[in-house]
Amino acid sequence: MTVSFHTLGCKLNFAETSTISRFFAENGYTKVDFGQTADVVVINTCTVTGQADKKCRQAISKAVKSSPDAMIVVIGCFAELKAAEIAAIPGVGLVLGNRDKFNIIERINRLRGVVAETSSCSCDAYRQFFASYSLFDRTRSFLKVQDGCDYRCTYCTIPKARGQSRNAPVNEIVKQAETVARQGIKEIVLTGVNIGDFGKTTGETFLQLLRTLDAVPSIERIRIGSVEPNLITEEMIAYMAGSQKLAPHFHIPLQSGCNTILGLMARRYKRELFAEKVALIHRYIPRAAIGADVIVGFPCETDDDFEDTRAFVENLNLTYLHVFTYSERPGTKSVELPDKVKPADAERRSKILLDLSAVKRKQFYQKHIGQCLQVIFEQRAKGGMMTGFTDSYIKVEADYNAFMIGKCVPVELTGIGNSGNMTGIF
Repeated sequence: MTVSFHTLGCKLNFAETSTISRFFAENGYTKVDFGQTADVVVINTCTVTGQADKKCRQAISKAVKSSPDAMIVVIGCFAELKAAEIAAIPGVGLVLGNRDKFNIIERINRLRGVVAETSSCSCDAYRQFFASYSLFDRTRSFLKVQDGCDYRCTYCTIPKARGQSRNAPVNEIVKQAETVARQGIKEIVLTGVNIGDFGKTTGETFLQLLRTLDAVPSIERIRIGSVEPNLITEEMIAYMAGSQKLAPHFHIPLQSGCNTILGLMARRYKRELFAEKVALIHRYIPRAAIGADVIVGFPCETDDDFEDTRAFVENLNLTYLHVFTYSERPGTKSVELPDKVKPADAERRSKILLDLSAVKRKQFYQKHIGQCLQVIFEQRAKGGMMTGFTDSYIKVEADYNAFMIGKCVPVELTGIGNSGNMTGIF
């Protein structure tokens, strides 16, 4: 039997797809590329925006066309919230939301009338925590440390799709990290829905997790995923500043630089707190890279409100931005807000911030020309080049050398290439 996978959305989804793929391998399946004919096609979905929903539908359509006789299995967040809609698509054989996706082998065997032992997990993943990590998909491994969210931002459906905040104990997460380290992977990326909230179900803290993982042998680099600004503590920053493994890289959701809009979003901070955390990080770790998420076109956002955001971001010592155009999600409170922003205005605002992000990233890169930094190169080659990342998330390209793939090697940064990446030589 053959199986193919397609993953949309966040790093957490990639970690979970990788884990689920191992279930199939343990049950005798051979993995083939998505788009090739397969007996089973698994599509792990995202529903964070309307565009994400569209990509999910397109992936399902592609799977049905490429493998018309396959069992098409749609899992994940879109499947959790839109099960009936997906089940009505001709060719889809099984829909498993986040509550059921880790029982995928069992459910497939049941439909096929197969009676067999399976390695799939029989648990309610919506309420329990099921650890996941990626292997061999990249030279980095995404390690799931937390799931769910107790926040109720007015634009977001993820708490409905993922459930309440939860996690496994630190010692269990460490066992997963040790498994990854034994495979020779040099960088682990900690991922989840709201990882700064780690410990709610076990009475532990995110800092305890960082301290313990920092002591795991064989891992050369640990990178943290997105952390809410109100959950970043000075103690955490100070510890990271003294660590040789924790990457000086933060990704912090801002969403808006206007306090009025932050209030309408039901975010748990004001922009002043965000600015304080950025300044605190640079005080302890001057060379840190800091990225931020920003949503434009939120209902009631005026031109003046957007200008507040633009000016606030311009004056912050940020490295890059992830810019999202507001997407109306059914069932969220923001749908009820008046004064919708015209799509053309939202797109214009998005372009302004994307241009600002490009300027900031280039300025950050220029500061590093001539420096020699450690780079972990990934298993990719394009145009005779390979790419990798420094600990501060600078993307570096160099002449392809198979021996350097998956290793942490010193590279002299010589400039910025036409691709926008930094160029390097060994």
